[in-house]
Amino acid sequence: MPNYVTHLEAAIDGTVLLHNKIQTLYRDRPLWVRYDLDKIKAEVSRDVLKDRPGDLWRYKELLPITDDDTIISLGEGMTPLLPCPNLGMGYGVPDVWIKDESQLPTGSFKARGQALAITMAHNFGIERVAIPTNGNAGGAMAAYAARAGMESYVFMPEDTPPINAYECIMAGAKTWFVNGYITDCGKIVRDGKEAMDWFDISTLKEPYRIEGKKTMALELAEQFDWKLPDVILYPTGGGTGLIGMWKAFQELREIGWLDSEKMPRMVAVQSDGCCPIVTAFKNGERFADPHENAQSIAAGIRVPAAVGDFMIIDAVRESNGTAIAVRENQILEWMFDSIQKTGISICPETAACVGALETLAAANWIKPDERVVIFNTGAAQKYPGAIEADVPTLDKDSEIDWTKLSG
Repeated sequence: MPNYVTHLEAAIDGTVLLHNKIQTLYRDRPLWVRYDLDKIKAEVSRDVLKDRPGDLWRYKELLPITDDDTIISLGEGMTPLLPCPNLGMGYGVPDVWIKDESQLPTGSFKARGQALAITMAHNFGIERVAIPTNGNAGGAMAAYAARAGMESYVFMPEDTPPINAYECIMAGAKTWFVNGYITDCGKIVRDGKEAMDWFDISTLKEPYRIEGKKTMALELAEQFDWKLPDVILYPTGGGTGLIGMWKAFQELREIGWLDSEKMPRMVAVQSDGCCPIVTAFKNGERFADPHENAQSIAAGIRVPAAVGDFMIIDAVRESNGTAIAVRENQILEWMFDSIQKTGISICPETAACVGALETLAAANWIKPDERVVIFNTGAAQKYPGAIEADVPTLDKDSEIDWTKLSG
């Protein structure tokens, strides 16, 4: 099959690197995968999608794969894009949509990045991988590594929801809790590279998770008939998804697949319990200082320091977007309210985006007639600590007081 990758590019300074060999970071910063977009524009029409399966691999010309037979897949289907007027009208913005990534393999958007990262690692002959994770990325990595027949190691903070550890263990990953943050887990992976001979598949430590995550934007554009929304609210920890989507929108514009020049304003959403990107953005900085004593029930956005901080902030600024920290103590309230208004299994990270919608709509930064998309990055069921509730018991042998059942 045709492959349009031309090279890898250092995000920090544009240095060109070979794409046909294993690459990780350049000057300790991430890499872009670059394509011959002019050639794609000349040779490929978006009409080719009509006859392809509804999965993320349908966008193969904008992905680094070279052979369908080498893909490591768990059946990643196109996730639904659901209108949520009952949720939006509560904040005066009726045209709100949720793209529900919880329906991907392993229950979160992490399946996209790991599908590409493990596929490419497998193609390069890598047999052992390791990852630091706040939960969902580890579970996805373990599952795709198992599918590829690779050995995997997972390190997660000790307060990570136990279900995440269980899914890693069930997939055969050697799994440990660490008494620290994801950054401490990352240090263990870095320190063990020589002794353990594993490949570090951390966020943005290799170039292909971005390519997997950007398929969220490719799907979104296609689902909206190649017209993009006004605003995208995205829960931001390591930021791979936000970075990848902005990259995808630019690539779609370059190859002429979009029917409008309008680009969405990207909003990086964090909790006030951990908001290094928001602090840097508000201070006019491009690089973020680590957030001390990071805390959040939304584990996916509890990332004290992101290796791609400048890439997140660049995307937000280039899109005329913003970065916002919502109140940590209201995340569960937004989570329960959103589920009850939409029926969607919304995770705490997505609930933070609902809080951002409330704040930005009240400030008229989001206008009443604008179209807004929120990404639900994972299933609520993966956060048992967040969804605990007292369930009353009925005695089967006692007379039921029906008047109390609706209380």
